[in-house]
Amino acid sequence: MARQAQSAELPRSAAGVGGPWVMTAVVSIATFMEILDTSIANVALDNISGNLGVSTDQGTWLVTSYLVANAIIIPITGFLSKALGRKRYFLISVALFTLSSMMCAFAPSLGFLIIARVFQGMGGGGLAPVEQSMIADSFPPEKRGPAFAAFGMVVVVAPIIGPTIGGYITDVISWHWIFLINVPVGIGAFFATIFIVREPKGMVEETRQMRARGLKIDWVGFLLTAIGLAGLLIMLDRGQTEDWFSSNLIIVTAILAVAGLGGMTVWELNHDDPIVPLPLLANRNFAITVLLMLVLGLLVFGTIQLVPQMLQQIYGYTAYDAGLALTYGGAIAIVGMPISGQLIGKVDTRMLLLPAFAVQAYAFWLFSGFSVQSTFADAAWGRFFISVGLPFLFIPISTVAYVGLKPGEADKASAMLNFFRNLGGAFGISIVQTLLARREQFHQSRMTETLSGLNPNYAHAVGALTQAENGDKQAALATLYQQMQRQAAMLSYDEVFHLLMWAVIAVLPLILVLRVKREKKPA
Repeated sequence: MARQAQSAELPRSAAGVGGPWVMTAVVSIATFMEILDTSIANVALDNISGNLGVSTDQGTWLVTSYLVANAIIIPITGFLSKALGRKRYFLISVALFTLSSMMCAFAPSLGFLIIARVFQGMGGGGLAPVEQSMIADSFPPEKRGPAFAAFGMVVVVAPIIGPTIGGYITDVISWHWIFLINVPVGIGAFFATIFIVREPKGMVEETRQMRARGLKIDWVGFLLTAIGLAGLLIMLDRGQTEDWFSSNLIIVTAILAVAGLGGMTVWELNHDDPIVPLPLLANRNFAITVLLMLVLGLLVFGTIQLVPQMLQQIYGYTAYDAGLALTYGGAIAIVGMPISGQLIGKVDTRMLLLPAFAVQAYAFWLFSGFSVQSTFADAAWGRFFISVGLPFLFIPISTVAYVGLKPGEADKASAMLNFFRNLGGAFGISIVQTLLARREQFHQSRMTETLSGLNPNYAHAVGALTQAENGDKQAALATLYQQMQRQAAMLSYDEVFHLLMWAVIAVLPLILVLRVKREKKPA
C-alpha cells in the first residue's frame, strides 16, 4: 500500500523536450492519422470492392473488421499501458498501425486486406486513449481545457475533412493511397514520440510494481469482452444488410453479444484487478460523462455518414461534392475548439454543454425540414450548426470526466471514454441505416397505393410526363417511379433527423446533475 501511494505521488507528466504542448502536438499526429484514415476508408469502399473483384456487400467487412479489432483493444488500453509502459505501448501502436497500413495498400485480395485491417484496428485502438491520458496527466486540472481543445481538433475535425480527402484521393489517384499516406506520417510520429515524449516516474513505478507482482492477465474478462464486442459490432454493422433476426448470422452474433457482455459485466465487477475498468462507472459523474460521450459519438459518426449519403442519394452529388458540404459546414469546429478550451475553468461547464446540445437539436430540426428542392448551401448551413456545438461538447465532457477520479486512473478513464464514443458511433450508424431503410419502405408502400388510374392527379402526371417523353408512356412511368422513390427517401431522412433531435433533447437533464468542480481536500 505504501508503494502504491508513493507511485501515485510521483510525477505522471509525459511532457519531455519542449514541455507539455510540444508533447501534445507530437502524439496528436498519430491520433489524427488514425481517425482520418477511418473516415477516408469508408468513402473508398466501392472502389476497393470493384478493384478486388468482390461485391460492395463483401467489401463492407473492411469496415466491420477494423471496428471490431479497434473496439476490443480500446477498453484494455489502460491495462496495456501499465503492463508495457505507456510510452512503449504508444510506440507499439503507432508501429503496428503504420505497418498494417502498408499491408492494406498492397493487399492482393479481400481476405488479405481484412486481416491487415484487423491489425490496423488493433494498432489504432491504442492511440486516442493513450494520448488523452497523457494530456490528463501532463496538465493541471485548470489547464486541461485548452489541452483537450487540441485533442478535440483531432477527434472532431478529422472525421469532417476525411470524406472530402478520401473522395479526392479515390477519384483522382487510387484507393491504395488512402493507406499509403499513413506510412510517412506514422514513421514521423514514431520517431518524434521517441525524442519528445518521456515515460513519467509514476508510470515507471507502476509498471515495475505490476511486473514485480507478476503480470496477472484477466484472460476470462478479456475473452468475454472480445466475444461480446465482436458479436455486438457485427450485429450492428450487418443487421440491416442481413435483414436483422431473419438471418442466422445476426441471431448468433446477438447471442454472443448478450452472453459475452453480460458475462463480462458480472465477472469484471467481482474481479480484484479487472482488465475492463467497469468499477469507474460507480462514480456518478464519470458514468454521466460516459453516457454523454456515447451520445456525442452517435451524433458525430452517425451524421458524418448520414448527411453525405443523403446528398448523394437525393441530390445526385458525387462523393467529393458531398464531402465538401461537410467540410465547409464543419470548418467552424476548428475556430470553436480554442474558444471552448479557453472557457473551460472560467465558465460553468454545464452552461457550455446545455446551449451546445440545444444547437445540435436545432441543427437536426433544420435537416428534418429538407425537401428535394433543398440546395448545397442548405446542407452546408445545417452542417454548420451541427459543427458549431461540437467543440463545446467534446472538450467540456472530456474535461469534467476526470473530476473526482483518483491519481493513476486517467488511463482507464480515457479508455472508457474513447470506447463509448466509438460504441455510440456504431449504434448511431446502425440505427440510422435501419430506420432509413424501414421508413423508406413504408413511404414507398403508402405512395404506391395512390398510383392508380382512379387518382386524377396520377393520371394527369402520367399524361404530362408522357408528353414530355415524346409519347413514350413506359419512360414516363419510369420517371414517375424514380420521383416517388426520391420523395420516399427524402421523407425517411427527415424522420431520422427528427428522431435525432429528440435524442439530443432527452439527454439535457443529465447535464444538470454533473459535478464540475473538484472537491477540496480537508486541511
